[in-house]
Amino acid sequence: MELFDSHCHYNDEKFDVDRDNLIKENIEKGITKSVVAGYSIKSSEKAVQIAEKYPNNLYAIVGISPNDIEEIDYDKIKKLALNKNVVGIGEIGLDFYWNKENKNLQKQVFINQINIANELNLPIIIHSREAVMDTLEILKTNNVNKKGIFHCCPLNIELIKEAIKLGYYISFSGNITFKNSKNAYDCVKYVPLEKILIETDSPYMTPEPYRGKRNNPSLVYYVAKKVAEIKEVSLEEIAKITYNNTKNIFEIK
Repeated sequence: MELFDSHCHYNDEKFDVDRDNLIKENIEKGITKSVVAGYSIKSSEKAVQIAEKYPNNLYAIVGISPNDIEEIDYDKIKKLALNKNVVGIGEIGLDFYWNKENKNLQKQVFINQINIANELNLPIIIHSREAVMDTLEILKTNNVNKKGIFHCCPLNIELIKEAIKLGYYISFSGNITFKNSKNAYDCVKYVPLEKILIETDSPYMTPEPYRGKRNNPSLVYYVAKKVAEIKEVSLEEIAKITYNNTKNIFEIK
């Protein structure tokens, strides 16, 4: 059984102590492919560097997240995105939980990076927190050529319904395993199998039974297991479906 972690942060400093050993161990454990997500210029550069070391197992996405817009360099993002190991623009989007004072700037940075994705014919990977209506409004009023993914998707059934109507994939992470997670069952149940992805968002969002410890891509197994349980299909089937879905959206052969 092979698993594909559609969104992780091997580029995070929490992995500096054991990154290469961990990557090799996880590949041997069956997490044979992972997407390393950038969220700033520096982290995007690092994502590309890591992906270049493991060209058949790791891929990168590059972008400026709404929490990192103090450093905006669209030319740099565009240049990084031309690397053969880059498969998308992200994570990009809106975050009104951590930042409420710069909403208009967040929106403009989001739109500008959608335009870069369109220019390069790449999918977008969306971060949306406490910004459901504004995120959907931007996606409805700005053309997105390749659509993309709602990463670590908020467990909001109305958002998910609209996102699927618009043609987006829904990626679930460790929060669906939390005992106090609201709406997880209904949200996972609603998403068609052909639109589901799984991720860790590691080193964050650690799933049960390891909540409170550093997350890493091997724990995507527990996300897959929870999706299989809710969907009432085998773990092997969910692994195969999500693996193929992730390859499809990122056009990985």
